[in-house]
Amino acid sequence: MSLLMRNRAALLLLMFNIFLVFTGIGLVIPIMPTYMNELHIGGSVLGLMVAAFSISQLIFSPYSGRLSDRIGRKKLIITGMVIFAISEWLFAIAHAPALLFVSRAIGGLGAALIMPSVMAYAADITSNEERGSAMGFINAAITTGFIIGPGIGGLLAEYGIRVPFYAAAIAGLVAAIATLLMLPESLSPERRAELTTSQGKGDSLVRQLLQSYRKPYFLSLIIVFVASFGLANYETVFSLFVDHKFGFTAQDIAIIITFGSIAGAVVQATIFGWMMNRFGGQKLIIVCLIASAIFIVLTLLVHTYFLIFAVTFAVFLAMDILRPAIGTQLSQQAGHEQGYVAGLNSAYTSLGNIAGPVVAGALFDLDVNYPYMMAAIILTLCFLLSLRVKPQTPGRSDRGSSEASSGAAESH
Repeated sequence: MSLLMRNRAALLLLMFNIFLVFTGIGLVIPIMPTYMNELHIGGSVLGLMVAAFSISQLIFSPYSGRLSDRIGRKKLIITGMVIFAISEWLFAIAHAPALLFVSRAIGGLGAALIMPSVMAYAADITSNEERGSAMGFINAAITTGFIIGPGIGGLLAEYGIRVPFYAAAIAGLVAAIATLLMLPESLSPERRAELTTSQGKGDSLVRQLLQSYRKPYFLSLIIVFVASFGLANYETVFSLFVDHKFGFTAQDIAIIITFGSIAGAVVQATIFGWMMNRFGGQKLIIVCLIASAIFIVLTLLVHTYFLIFAVTFAVFLAMDILRPAIGTQLSQQAGHEQGYVAGLNSAYTSLGNIAGPVVAGALFDLDVNYPYMMAAIILTLCFLLSLRVKPQTPGRSDRGSSEASSGAAESH
């Protein structure tokens, strides 16, 4: 029996935690206009509030990734879920913009603790060949959370504008308790001691980022940043772009995003693992990057609703394959540094998610087409970078995964 099958209950719980976090993030989408009117918040303040989440996640992700190697994944996942619950509760009780900023910053900390630990845990309990399937399942949970979050937010908002956030806070606490009671630790005490000894004293965020250029997976981290920048650039202004240029309604936009996201979730949960094993992570990344760039350019050229639907559907589908492919490739390159590399992955993603929206917003004010031109250029450059990445040979991290999985079974 495969490692993945033996640990499927743990993987399901990881998926539930990640699903819940991203559902909580999605809750705000249909509610934010009302919140903005109620608290007299402008668009610039909203943009800074989004940045507060990403900046907080950026600062803490490298620390949490290495910390999960030292003290175990489970403790950080539980702590992250509790912090997520606190963040949602603060958002629910906020009656001033300052508390919203505090809530989002705390939410970024929670995400920084959860994401690297979940990704590293998935790497611990799978073999190299199964890694793609596990990452696909986790990313499918993320995508599904984004799909369902806005719908749940809109439904619960019928009972009060703050009810969705109270509900998310309660769900976060329930998930933390379930994780405490049901999730085994994936790293044995001996393995944690070995990682602690090999890592030595933890470096600061800036030092980790500066020293990452020495790592064999540095080029992959650069691809993470550039791809995140380009994709965030595209996603940030999507609704504004189709509204200003084509007059799409909120329902039109929701249909395009929902169908694209559902297709991505289905692919991630079903055939992504097969695609990774059949074609390899590097080929998937190369194809998805150039496909994203091409279809973004086509978005600027088409005019009918059906063609716009088709090209944006293709862009979102390529994005949903690209993200887990990059994460899987990094995990395969990480060897025994799963938590550390997962933290750097999250940090470089956050850098892209901070810079992308800022640049997109500035370009959009100049011309509605400029953000997509920039996104296409950035993704094309990323495509050229990906051609220089050496494919990961299978088996490099199998030993570490098997040992960690044995630790998970022992602690269970």
